[in-house]
Amino acid sequence: MSDKTIKLDLSQIGDGGLQEKVDKELERVIANILDPNTETKTARKLAITLTMKPDDTRQTVATAMEVKSTLAPQKAVATTVLVGQEGSQVYANELKSNMPGQTYFDDKAILRTDVGEPIEDIDKGINNDVIDFNKQKKAGN
Repeated sequence: MSDKTIKLDLSQIGDGGLQEKVDKELERVIANILDPNTETKTARKLAITLTMKPDDTRQTVATAMEVKSTLAPQKAVATTVLVGQEGSQVYANELKSNMPGQTYFDDKAILRTDVGEPIEDIDKGINNDVIDFNKQKKAGN
């Protein structure tokens, strides 16, 4: 016979429900550790909370089991957006080159504007919505 007086096996309690919850949260923690979009040095946590509420006779105890994980947040992603206005119409485009007004070659050797429009299309008049920010007057001038 065992000398243990408290016989609550956490892997078996709640018909194995607590263990299932732990396994599920551990899977999330491991996936977060392996995610290249998170910081490697950030600690992850797994917390098991047993909330025990006795009845008035103190002989039965309602026990709620909760498992929570604290994960590393996703790394921030940054970009630069060019904005402009023509009349009442406002425009916004992601800057694809390193500098406003600078053209660049994409990975397929196609010459593009600073916002990624093919120069060839602009020359043909295919995309007339593209605003030439360099031709706009500066505020106050």
